[in-house]
Amino acid sequence: EVQVVESGGGSIQAGGSLRLTCAASGFSSSNYCIGWWRQVPGKEREWVAYIRPDDFTRYAASVRGRFTADRDSAKRSLFLQMNSLKTEDTATYYCGARGGWDCLSGRIQWWGQGTPVTVSS
Repeated sequence: EVQVVESGGGSIQAGGSLRLTCAASGFSSSNYCIGWWRQVPGKEREWVAYIRPDDFTRYAASVRGRFTADRDSAKRSLFLQMNSLKTEDTATYYCGARGGWDCLSGRIQWWGQGTPVTVSS
């Protein structure tokens, strides 16, 4: 059974940094895409960054240059280093994964429970 579990959220002032972790387990092969999404109440969940099976990483325009997604060599943990945080980054951050090449080409099959991030001015 695939499980993804996020941790590392919290409260921080604008301009600060946070590092999120997603512990991933249960994948039967390495052919899956995994990444980060975020959601604020009343809005749709939006993708932030994801890593393809070939380790190509893609970022949403709103976070490019500030956030970095990577994973450990065993591919059991996914990280999101968030620098230069802005108040508009406030959201619940979710780790998500799907089998296949690209995270945006189909429905996300596995979601974590989310970890809240609050950025204050």
